[in-house]
Amino acid sequence: MAGKYVLKNSTAGKFSFKLVADNDQILFTSETYESKAAALNGIASCQKNGSDDKHFERKSSTANQPYFVLKAANGQIIGKSQMYSSTAAMENEIALAKANATSAVEDNTQ
Repeated sequence: MAGKYVLKNSTAGKFSFKLVADNDQILFTSETYESKAAALNGIASCQKNGSDDKHFERKSSTANQPYFVLKAANGQIIGKSQMYSSTAAMENEIALAKANATSAVEDNTQ
């Protein structure tokens, strides 16, 4: 499996990244970072912690749609998934995220 972290910057000069599976499916999206270095640190944290199930927190939206967040060792949220139609779909995405956790970075910043 050859996923990737896609690093990009916004027009406001901030940075974010997505973990994308090899079929271009977005597995989760990061928070917005003030600097490229901070975003790269976030990716490094995902690469380190993203294969360990204890860093995935399963949640439910107010509309009862399951989703997950990936947390760093310090408990800070570093990635958030989309909303899913079922718990099984969410668990499949967590498995994909774990399998792709150590993926390389594609730097699309300018």
